[in-house]
Amino acid sequence: MLLSPAPIDAPADRRNYRWVARKPDHRTRRASSPGGPPAATPTPRYTQIPRWGLIDPPPQAGSASRHPLGRLTDSVTKLLVATAGVFVLAALAELARYSVLLHNRTRLINPAVLFASDAFVVVAGALALVFALLAAVAVVGRLIEIRRAAYAEAGRRDPRSPRLLAFGCLVPVLNLLWPGVFLTEVAALRGDPRSRRAIRIWWAVWLFGGGVALAALLWRNADSLQAKADGVLFTAFTDAVAAVVALLTLWVLRTIEGRDLLGRGRAVRRWLIAVDPAVPVIAPVHPGGTADSAPETTGAPAHEDNGAQDREQEEVMAK
Repeated sequence: MLLSPAPIDAPADRRNYRWVARKPDHRTRRASSPGGPPAATPTPRYTQIPRWGLIDPPPQAGSASRHPLGRLTDSVTKLLVATAGVFVLAALAELARYSVLLHNRTRLINPAVLFASDAFVVVAGALALVFALLAAVAVVGRLIEIRRAAYAEAGRRDPRSPRLLAFGCLVPVLNLLWPGVFLTEVAALRGDPRSRRAIRIWWAVWLFGGGVALAALLWRNADSLQAKADGVLFTAFTDAVAAVVALLTLWVLRTIEGRDLLGRGRAVRRWLIAVDPAVPVIAPVHPGGTADSAPETTGAPAHEDNGAQDREQEEVMAK
């Protein structure tokens, strides 16, 4: 590194360097004749296509970072509808088994029919559990997106992490309480009374469905044949309740998003109190002459006056 021999704080006459400001075209002006115009230079051109340059790709629109449940979240509607359908199928399987039990009271059952009934119940129940789990994970993903959007609109950040939301919604027993809390926080943040009412309805049915599922599990420990037969009907009822819960979950999510159950935009209505009196469209018709308005005369002149008034009223009506 070359340093100037003069000290930094030396006066200007003792420095061995000086700063000179020049225009960008100082070299061209130096080459031209003094006092004359600058020398003309040829226009830059290329004899062939240049091979140099910046070949950077155009900037791509940055996609928002999504959580790991993004793929399932996109299919939450299909999963909830499929879950409701599979639970209805499981309820039908239980009813078919109960009909087989009724038939078995007086007649023997063909082994093929019994095998088909058992297979129907087992396959439908297994599919219902699998679809219920996938739908629950998808609903958690949609809940994360809904909360993130709601807090972003309010200029805030969601205080609950995605892990906490997933833990509160997927862990048994805990998921009877926390999903309603998470949804209520969104409704309170947006101040939507319709969403709040829908969440309360869903929460009540969700708790009822949890109690029914627990009772169905305990019913399996029954030892008498009649109790087991009743347990088949109760299991069918439990599957039907689960199908209703799945549809109500879809309804709650779409209500929070401002849509109806079919996914259409919710129409906004505003009811106003009518305080103005009703204005009749057709004005009432008044008679042209009455006995009170007739002049107090006797004889023919009174009839002539009334006749003139009647003709005048007829002419007005004709016009």
